[in-house]
Amino acid sequence: MLHDDRFAHYNAACLRKDFIAGITVGIVAIPLGMAFAIASGVKPEYGLYTTIIAGFLVALLGGSRYQVAGPTGAFIPILLGIVLQYGYHDLLIAGFLAGIFLILMSYLGVAQLIHFVPRSVTIGFTAGIAVIIFTGQISNFLGLTGVEKREFFHQNMGEIFAQISTTNGASIILAISGLATILLIPKFAPKVPVLLVALIVPTILSLLFFQGKVETIGTAFGGIPNSLPPFIFPHITFEKLLVLWQPALIIAALGAIESLLSAVVADDMTHGKKHDSKRELFGQGVANMVTPLFGGIPATGAIARTATNIRSGAVSPVSSMIQSIFVLLFLLLLSPYASYIPLAAMAPILMHVAWNMSARKAFAQIASVRSGDALVLWVTFLLTIFVNLTVAVQVGIILAALSFMKKMIGELKLEKGRLSDVERIEFQSDRQFVVKYIIEGPLFFGTAKRFEDTAPTWLDPKIDTVILDMEHVPTIDATGEAALAGFLEKAKELDIRVVVKRMPVEQRALLKKSGLYDKIGKQNFFMNL
Repeated sequence: MLHDDRFAHYNAACLRKDFIAGITVGIVAIPLGMAFAIASGVKPEYGLYTTIIAGFLVALLGGSRYQVAGPTGAFIPILLGIVLQYGYHDLLIAGFLAGIFLILMSYLGVAQLIHFVPRSVTIGFTAGIAVIIFTGQISNFLGLTGVEKREFFHQNMGEIFAQISTTNGASIILAISGLATILLIPKFAPKVPVLLVALIVPTILSLLFFQGKVETIGTAFGGIPNSLPPFIFPHITFEKLLVLWQPALIIAALGAIESLLSAVVADDMTHGKKHDSKRELFGQGVANMVTPLFGGIPATGAIARTATNIRSGAVSPVSSMIQSIFVLLFLLLLSPYASYIPLAAMAPILMHVAWNMSARKAFAQIASVRSGDALVLWVTFLLTIFVNLTVAVQVGIILAALSFMKKMIGELKLEKGRLSDVERIEFQSDRQFVVKYIIEGPLFFGTAKRFEDTAPTWLDPKIDTVILDMEHVPTIDATGEAALAGFLEKAKELDIRVVVKRMPVEQRALLKKSGLYDKIGKQNFFMNL
């Protein structure tokens, strides 16, 4: 910490700003931590444990000055799926494994690969997650009873319709009061912590008018203990590893994407020093390994809380540490009062989060264009909702790759060119017949077949020399190199000289490594003619 430039020139004035920002973010983090935990199928205190431990460790060890880490809405579907399928204790194992994966990612330089996840995939699964979160709160909004949490979207919707007759008018009134608070307070008092007020207002109304008539955190979960849980190392077996490595990898990948995106947003908002992505993933990894040891759920960088941190005047990671300490004090001193919070008050908060994270404009923009991106978007979106996030991301990336390859295949142009005067003088005579072909576009495994089918038609026993103008070939992979080698072999069989003109330096280097450069012959490479 002493050698951390994020704390350079730190003084009392900085501490005062960080203190105000930390308290502000802490007030926002308390209702969100409980709400995200409940939506993930676990007790609300586990969300607070995550906020305290992960928030402090990421601030201390991460690579951003302003990052605030904790439970986020993006994790809800996958965490709920793990809880329903395997149970809470296996969720702790998955979170611990995700932390290991994040640390490995930091050392393997995976941070740069995260940026290659197509936008159509990220927008698709983000919008799908938003739909799951929003619809998952309908039962709490309506105060339905007897609704069982299911693994799949259609099953959960079926549960809601099956129990619609149990609608509770009191819950609806409380949920509407919370929703009205969220919508109206920012317009009249923008500096007021709206989410905390959105919990307090329905809670007061519940105590005054509907006591015993609606389900609360106390009746549903037995209240929140005012202490941290004991240290417990999860029981990890080889069988558990075989089952949980895949969801853990998805948690790690999703956490990496969201934390780095949040750090980029922070960089843009502050116009200051850029974050260290490798260090950020390392900090996230350590936090996700330690948090499950105290009962917490997976965490990542939270964009909304990070933005709030910056707007509140934070100058260093100390603000996020103060946020964690503030939430800890709430847990130790005031958590028993959280038992009175009605579940109906949580519903509009999570619905509001879902609405904000849905990326509506970006979704509509991509979906409105008839392209491969639109197909990837819709497939990822629908698979996230109706199957699960793991399958959605895998299929989305594969479809995006296929769409890209199809597009690149169309980028390869093979055309006959006219000989320049210099080329005629250099290669052509009364007894020499020379032709030139221009190759434009990438020569890789997606386009190699087209080259193999087309290029041999350029060869004729009457031809003495073929000039290949390859100035606009941006890349050649091993398959493309093999296709070029095959063309060279056919040309040699017909005793036709192959001249390569203006091939980029990077592509010539590849041919030198493969040995094809020597087969063509140094004398047959020309930078210009």
